[in-house]
Amino acid sequence: MGTSIAFHLAEAGVRDIVVVERGELGCGSSGKPIGGVRAQFSDPLNIELGDRSLRAFRDFPDRPGADILLDTVGYLFLLTTEQQAADFETAVRIQNALDVPSRMIDPREAHRLCPYLSTDGLLAAVHSPADGHARPALVVQGYARAAARAGVTIATHTAVTGIDTSGDRVTAVRTDHGRIDCTTVVCAAGAWSARIGEMAGVDLPVRPVRRQLAFTVPLTPPAPRIPFTIDFASSAYFHNSDDGLLFGLADPGQPDGFDTTWTPEWLGLFREVARHRAPALADLETAGGWAGLYEVTPDHNALIGRSEDVVNFLYATGFSGHGFLQAPAVGEIVRDLHLDRTPFVDITPLSAARFRAGAEIRPEAHVV
Repeated sequence: MGTSIAFHLAEAGVRDIVVVERGELGCGSSGKPIGGVRAQFSDPLNIELGDRSLRAFRDFPDRPGADILLDTVGYLFLLTTEQQAADFETAVRIQNALDVPSRMIDPREAHRLCPYLSTDGLLAAVHSPADGHARPALVVQGYARAAARAGVTIATHTAVTGIDTSGDRVTAVRTDHGRIDCTTVVCAAGAWSARIGEMAGVDLPVRPVRRQLAFTVPLTPPAPRIPFTIDFASSAYFHNSDDGLLFGLADPGQPDGFDTTWTPEWLGLFREVARHRAPALADLETAGGWAGLYEVTPDHNALIGRSEDVVNFLYATGFSGHGFLQAPAVGEIVRDLHLDRTPFVDITPLSAARFRAGAEIRPEAHVV
């Protein structure tokens, strides 16, 4: 998110941009997501953010100029209850009205797309061929290199220690390498954003939740090319990764916290689901994995906007697992907010103030 914002600002001619990162680029959540890119959401705003970003990912080799190993295999949501099927059918109508080519399919076609599936208990599925997955680290590096060529300073191994304000404005960011005077601050600190907001007196209701994934050993014969497949009821998912598969599942019992220790015991939850939904995967040998942090808000929608209280404090955070796939579009939006332009979509509903103002909450249903 930070490198996308920096790239879009620099491309628009903004100068004296500093990206502050306490470690190496991508050492936080950006280095550990599952890489999915999609426009299949239930909320029209998220659909538009996802679709706009999908187009940017397809154009990435030309702008900013990097191969991100985009694989447009589609997303395949597996549905096992009548309520899920009805909800997704409604979402598909909304998506189609916004030119997203998703469609409801029957269990037999779902099995054709993903031969690992057992159709036992499967009522329906939803597939969009425009979705897929890419490599987040390559996206970060692509944006960062282009931003640096345009004059952006990337300050790695530099931790933010405080933010100075005067009246309703930020005046400087303090770091362990010194003070940076500034006219605007953009918070794109992911799971750590609440801490940054607190330094400036801005409430950003973001909590960190650990998510884990694993990789299989190389498979012989090779795995077939399959969609990014998600058992919606359990959140178990899998897709191709190099010469094997990637597995994941959101542990419903995971407490909040910043711990990113990988604990292979969680694989038992995935294997239990797989024995019923994709039996051939249940006992595949794995070769390690990693844990990263989701940045979760109360309604699983992002926080994007300008603080009402600290007028030169912008924020783009709280994406609840959707940050990587929405990063290109959000880079455009934050650029426009800074330049007082009208963004391509109205992001007023994503203001952080929505939780204190009693505004209508728009929960996102397609959460993995």
